Order: sequence, then C-alpha cells, then structure tokens
Amino acid sequence: MDGQENEQRGPQDDTSPARRERARWPRIRRAARSGLTRRTGVVAAVLLVALVGAVIGVLAGGRVYTDIGPFRADLTLTPAVDGHTTVDIPPLGALQLDSHDGPTHLTVGLGALDQRKTEALIDDPASISRASHSAVADVRNGVIRLALRTLGAVVLVTLVLAALIFRNVRRTAWSAGLALAVTAGSLGLAAGSLRPESIEEPRYEGLLVNAPAVVGDARRIANDYTKYAEQLQRVVANVSKLYTTVSALPVYEPAPDTTRVLHVSDMHLNPTGWQLIRTVVEQFDIDVVIDTGDLTDWGSEPEASYVGSIGLLKKPYVYIRGNHDSVRTAAAVARQPNAIVLNNSITSVAGLTIAGIGDPRFTPDKETSPAGSGLTREVADQVIGTGEQLAETVRQSPRPVDIALVHDPASAGPLSGACPLVLAGHTHDRQVSKLPEVSGQQPTLLMVEGSTGGAGLRGLEHEKPTPLSMSVLYFDPQKRLQAYDDITVGGTGQAQVNLERHVVRDPVKGPDVPVTPTPTRGPTESPSPGATSSGRVPVSPGPPSPTR
Repeated sequence: MDGQENEQRGPQDDTSPARRERARWPRIRRAARSGLTRRTGVVAAVLLVALVGAVIGVLAGGRVYTDIGPFRADLTLTPAVDGHTTVDIPPLGALQLDSHDGPTHLTVGLGALDQRKTEALIDDPASISRASHSAVADVRNGVIRLALRTLGAVVLVTLVLAALIFRNVRRTAWSAGLALAVTAGSLGLAAGSLRPESIEEPRYEGLLVNAPAVVGDARRIANDYTKYAEQLQRVVANVSKLYTTVSALPVYEPAPDTTRVLHVSDMHLNPTGWQLIRTVVEQFDIDVVIDTGDLTDWGSEPEASYVGSIGLLKKPYVYIRGNHDSVRTAAAVARQPNAIVLNNSITSVAGLTIAGIGDPRFTPDKETSPAGSGLTREVADQVIGTGEQLAETVRQSPRPVDIALVHDPASAGPLSGACPLVLAGHTHDRQVSKLPEVSGQQPTLLMVEGSTGGAGLRGLEHEKPTPLSMSVLYFDPQKRLQAYDDITVGGTGQAQVNLERHVVRDPVKGPDVPVTPTPTRGPTESPSPGATSSGRVPVSPGPPSPTR
C-alpha cells in the first residue's frame, strides 16, 4: 500500500512546480500590463497638467503695459489655433494681421494718449522723428517683456498645479519642464515665422472698414505733416506774442465789475488749444470759460484723459456736449472740480445766468457739415427740437437767462427772443449774426465760434491748417454784451496772431450784423445760415474799432 501511495503521489509531486510556474505567468503579465498602464497614465497626467498649466499661465500672466510713443499700449498674449496679431484701436475698430505662425495670438491695444508727451511732440518737431524711430524699439522691448513674463507665469502656475495634484517632486518638475518647453516652443515658432510685411495687408474691422478712404486721407496728411509741424511750432511760439501784443493794445476799458467770458468750441483733441486757452485766461483775466462742444473726436474712453487740462485753468468751465462727444466725455468733464455740464439745464456763474443743452446726436464717424446743409427732415427736426426744448426751459426760468448754449447753430432758431445771446460752434467757421426777431420780444444775437483746436486732424485735410480761434466777451453789470474780441492764431498759414476788437455801441439792439435765416420744421430742407463775419484785422496798437 505504501508503494501504491508512493506511485500515486509521485506524479503529483513531479508536476506541481510546472503547474505553479504556469499559474505564475498570467499574474506576471497582468502585473506588467498594470505597470505599463500606470506609467502611461502618469505620463498622460503629466502632459495634461503641463498643457493646462501652460494655458492658465498664458492667460494669467501674458499681459504687459508699455509706452509706444505717446500711447499707453496693452500687449496681451493668448492661446489660439493659428497665429495672428490684432491691433485694437478703440473706438475705431481693429486691424487683423497674419503676422506669424503657431498657437499664439498677440493683441496690441492702443489705450490712453499721454497729453504731456503729445504736447512735447507738437512743441518739438524733431521729437516726432525720434518718436517714430523709437516706436519700433518700444514694441520690441514690450514683446520681449511679454514673452519673459508669460514664461515665468507658465512655470509658476504649472508648479503649483502639479504639486497639488501629484504631491511628487519628480512629476511636478517634469510637468513644469514640459509646460516651459511647450510655451517656449510656441513663442519660438512665432518669432521664427514672423512676417513684418503683413502690416501692408491688414484686414479691417469695426469703423475701420472704411479704411481705404481713411488711409488715403492719412497718407495725404502724412505727406503734409512736416509742413504742418513747422506751422504748429510757429503757432505755439506765437502764444508768447499774444502776451506782448495784448499788453501794448489799448484795450476796451471795461468797468471794474465787468464780467469776461472766454468762448471756445470744437477742440477736437488738439493739445495746442489748451496752451492758447491758458494764455488768454491769464492775460485777459477771464472769469468763466464756455465750451460749446466737440472736445473729442470719437468720444472714446481713452480720449477722456484729454479733458484733464480743464482743472488746470482754475476758472469755472461751462460745457455742453457736441456731436463728437459721448456720454463718457461729458462724465469726464463733470469730474473736473471747476466744470459744469449743462444738458437742458441752467446755472449761474460769475453773475451770469447760463442755459445750455447738448447736441442730440452722437455721430463721431460723420464729417462735420454746416448747420442746415444737407440735413434730412428727420435730423433737422431732431436738431431744431433740441433748441425748442432749451427755449422752453429758458422761458420757464425764474430769472432771466443771459446766455444760451447750443452746439449746432441750427438749434438756435427757437431761442429767438428767449434770451439776448446764443453761443454755438460745430461749423468751424466763425460767424456773428442776429436771429429773426419775434414780434414784441428782444432781439437775439447768435455768435458761432470757429474751431479752437484747428479742427483737430480734420484741419490737416486742407492745403493750409485750420486756424485756432476763440472769443473774449465783455458783459456790463447789467449782463449786457458790451464788446468782444475775436482771437485767431495761425489762421493764414503764416506766423501771426490776429485779434479783432468789436465794440457794441447799442447794448440793447446789439451789434450791426446781418440777420441769419435759421432752419425750421417743414416738409422741405431748411436754408442754411448765410451770415458773414466781419473782416479779420491783424493785431496792432490803435483805437478800438466798432463792429462792421
């Protein structure tokens, strides 16, 4: 029996190791597959964390601010399917440039215009050339700073993200290294495939879809800019001449309690206008400045910084909105400590009661046209309706209104007889006339100012720059207009300052000037104002001349 048992046990003992070996291989294969799967999962996780960290890092840190000439520019880098550059020019729109390859998108946002730098450019024509050369270096330095900042943000974000997920030094380091390699490779691809010639073939968006015309005008302006820069240099130099001229002028001798008002209009972002305003405010001892609108060109937020010079005048500044000024512009003016914004409202300043209303339109992309010229019936009714609203406000005022303010002279008609004087702008053409008299009511004088900013860039579209103009109004203690000085700087393309003296001989009837027909509501287009202004006389010592 022992032999039988040995026979039976023997074969089982011989085969047990083989069976155990065969049984172990499946476990080894499963373990191997499991290890490969785990390593693959780890690699995939590291790659995913690296990519996510790179994207978040670019979005979080891919932004720098830099100065490009007089502009404060915002450079932003974002991930994209294909590489290109967007030059954002608010509120005009944007230029799309096929500038490079790779999964990176560069946005260059031109922000606020630094007023001091702009004035410096105008004061020194040579600095314009220097600025054009330094702009390339400004952009290059800004892009280099943007790339370094982006790489640093990518590494930092990926390290934090990987450390939180893996809690393993090696995996965290690998994730950060991969993120850095991917980002640096993308930036390197963009730099290596850069196409500077793409600036010659941009794609326009927003209001810049009209770019063919804009570019045409810009080229024409650029061709004449050297001549214009020289003209501006002479204009600024002539501000000092205004001091000496006025000091030698036998000025109108106002009573001690005479109120002096400076009327300006249509600045259109020209910094030179502020220099002239400051000179006149100081030299003429101005009591209040009245602005009948169009401080800006497009009413955009970056342009709002232009109004900061109002606070430097240290005099009350009464303002109404023009058709180129937005609600943002009016709000920026209202924030100035000495400013008063009127919109179908009345204020009392320096003893004068002043009523004003803003232009009902906001048309920054429209060219300025003379009042009443080419107005559709709908627009004419809108503009005239503004004057009717203000006239109703004036007539309901508990105290007599001395001056009414409108931007477009086409709004002045309904104010005839409501007050003695209406001030306007808009046409960039100085005119003084009477409104058609209303039976039994006082006559109303309409004074339309030229452009204190020389029409801004629009002034460059003509052979000679548009003159900078403003007027000083003198009111007696009864708040009646006694005299006014029309000041023109650089008006003939020559280096000169003109000052015309007008004395109102009969304060009740007003100066002897033509009567201007004004637009009225009706089925046909209204006639345009046809008033003419008196001739310009160069400043020279001599007796004050009466109004012609």
